[in-house]
Amino acid sequence: MDWHLHLLLSLLVVFAVEATTTKHMKDFIRAVESIEAVNPGLQMLDVVKGLRKAAGFETELIKQYLGDLSDAHDLVADPSVTSYVSEVINHSLSESGKEKGVVLTLDGSNVALTPMLLGLEAGLQSTVQGLYPLTLTHNLVASFLHHVHNEQTTVPFGTKGFWDSISSPKVYALSDLPSLATDALIIGGIDGFILGSEVSTSNHRERSLSDLLKSYYSHQPDASPRLISQKRRMNFKKLVSFSLLKSQMVQALTVRHNLNESERKSLDDVMNEGFDQFVHVYAVCPNIITRSQWGAAAFIGSPSYLSLPVPYLFIHHTYQPSTPCTTFDQCASDMRSMQHYHQQTNGWSDIGYSFVAGSDGNLYEGRGWNWVGAHTYGYNSKGYGVSFIGDYTSTLPIKSAMDMVRYDFTSCAVNGGRLSSSYSLYGHRQATSTDCPGNSFYHEIQTWEHYQSYLP
Repeated sequence: MDWHLHLLLSLLVVFAVEATTTKHMKDFIRAVESIEAVNPGLQMLDVVKGLRKAAGFETELIKQYLGDLSDAHDLVADPSVTSYVSEVINHSLSESGKEKGVVLTLDGSNVALTPMLLGLEAGLQSTVQGLYPLTLTHNLVASFLHHVHNEQTTVPFGTKGFWDSISSPKVYALSDLPSLATDALIIGGIDGFILGSEVSTSNHRERSLSDLLKSYYSHQPDASPRLISQKRRMNFKKLVSFSLLKSQMVQALTVRHNLNESERKSLDDVMNEGFDQFVHVYAVCPNIITRSQWGAAAFIGSPSYLSLPVPYLFIHHTYQPSTPCTTFDQCASDMRSMQHYHQQTNGWSDIGYSFVAGSDGNLYEGRGWNWVGAHTYGYNSKGYGVSFIGDYTSTLPIKSAMDMVRYDFTSCAVNGGRLSSSYSLYGHRQATSTDCPGNSFYHEIQTWEHYQSYLP
């Protein structure tokens, strides 16, 4: 081997070893890059199967759809890189609520790598019939069954979590009652379904795995390409057949013969209600970053609760911060900064807004769905206050952020029974003496559905 190439490959391995200390998608991609560098000539499918073999991940379900790993390549890699890959690919839940096999992405999502890679492998093998079971069906059915037997200590699906550090994530812990289909497993499954569908019908399979993941999980401005993680909900709705997904789940449940009649009835109820809720959360609602995910401080005192559904929606801009945040890291930092100002300077119990829209594709939970806010004097107990990070006196928020609130948030709130279907929308300035939400933005929201010029 040419000594220049040998030196380059050695440096790549060292770089990957140093980088793969945290559970971030960019670190996993760096590890994949280093493996590709010392295993030249392998196709994307070879690398995906080789990673699974290195991680020792194989089950009867996987064999049924993808075959065994007898023909998978033994990837050459530094032992520390192999160890890291195995650690971040293998998914597990501990009794203490720690979830392993999850990485944080640039868009603020938490992705379980196993279902993402399985979906990719199914697509690359053109085993499209395995996309649903390997990415979503199996995990959802297992979680619904588990919930039937453990109703008091679990939820049907979608338990979210938080990292010990956003900048250097190493430990991911669940923030609510556990489920076997956690939010990270579902997001990983959705990404696996999208990427698997894409590579099964396009020339993406000619790319390297690291290049595909790098482009999909990258941060891009508003005019970003279609195939990107920030648009996973849009792509998922476009590609998935919810009727097929549900029928496969029903079929999987019919083979369970160890349930008595009462358990079967309970399971049917959980499955039907749970599936509708799954569609609501992952196909109707925007991606909502919870308080624990952005690092919120505790509410001071005891919150008052809204009487739902509320009749009003008030639109704000933050003014300060005046610059729109375009990354999860920056938006989360802005949320913490605003909460600190509202609590420590204003003397409020918490950040005042119900929700806050970033320009990174995420909606951030403030007081949330149930707590009375401090956003619109005289109307806090009657409506939600949604603010956009930035000063919109002379400019507008990016279109994707406006669409997220105008369409996705309102549909989510109305369908979830939290906002009246006949709600009235106002700018903050209509309720008090203020320029909020900025002249340009206020003119814009006057064109939105449900806008009212008169505030009673």
